[in-house]
Amino acid sequence: MRRYRSEHGDRWLDFEHRAGDIVISTRSKCGTTWMQMICCLLVHQRASLPAPLGELSPWLDWEVEPAEEVRARLVAQTHRRVIKTHLPLAGLPLDPKVTYVVVTRDPLDVAVSFFHHLRNIDQARMGQLRATPPQDPAAIGSTLSAWLDAWIDDRTDPIESLDTLPGNLHHLDDAWARREEPNVVLVRYEDLQHDLEGEMGRVAQRLGIDIVPGRWPELVAAAGFDAMRDRSGETSPDHLGVFKDQKAFFRSGRVGDGRAACSTAQLVRYERRVVELADPGALAWLGREPEPRP
Repeated sequence: MRRYRSEHGDRWLDFEHRAGDIVISTRSKCGTTWMQMICCLLVHQRASLPAPLGELSPWLDWEVEPAEEVRARLVAQTHRRVIKTHLPLAGLPLDPKVTYVVVTRDPLDVAVSFFHHLRNIDQARMGQLRATPPQDPAAIGSTLSAWLDAWIDDRTDPIESLDTLPGNLHHLDDAWARREEPNVVLVRYEDLQHDLEGEMGRVAQRLGIDIVPGRWPELVAAAGFDAMRDRSGETSPDHLGVFKDQKAFFRSGRVGDGRAACSTAQLVRYERRVVELADPGALAWLGREPEPRP
């Protein structure tokens, strides 16, 4: 296991997996909650989940919630478990009886979503949960353009922080190197947007889940971005009251916001940076046009 200083991988060290566990590994704002919803819908085979999404699919390595409470919730579950992490696969004790679903997204779209996401966090509440002084909102940056400049030029080592451009591409590279493993599933956010039904079907197949006849249309509808936003009280990952507005967590979900927000000069710098940071094959896969399905 690789240790990342911004994450809490030690919470996985003696975690006891069960055969069939599903671990969703993503960077922030790459479709984590969306994939949690998809997997929980597939596992439970009903559009109305039996509990709020954050309870059904806990975030094991989130430092603000006591590890023993999260583990107790997972131990008590009798259904197939869906567990969230923001660690790359390199930071996990990989288990052959577990399926790992990695969702990736255009890093510029991640940057825009993350900018708005940070502004929706109640920093006083986060400080209370972490027992630390609240973060100064000014540290987030005054404008989206300034944030994008900092995002593109950030040279922080992913070992130190993963919510950066290098961290996002490291997460992608690590998963890409494992793409042939039978228990690793790579999903692009853009494909979920382009063809949710097709991607849900592919994920179901990789998880070995057969859908109850007649249930498929309602499951796909429940996994839609707008449907999740309309039920944000049940679907947002905020059972500890961290967000100022739960519905704002599902801000837009659009593809292409990052490039639209960048100047020509920013895009030139960005393209130069990603070539330095990531495997060419991984970048080609990440940037390809969605494929039409029959």
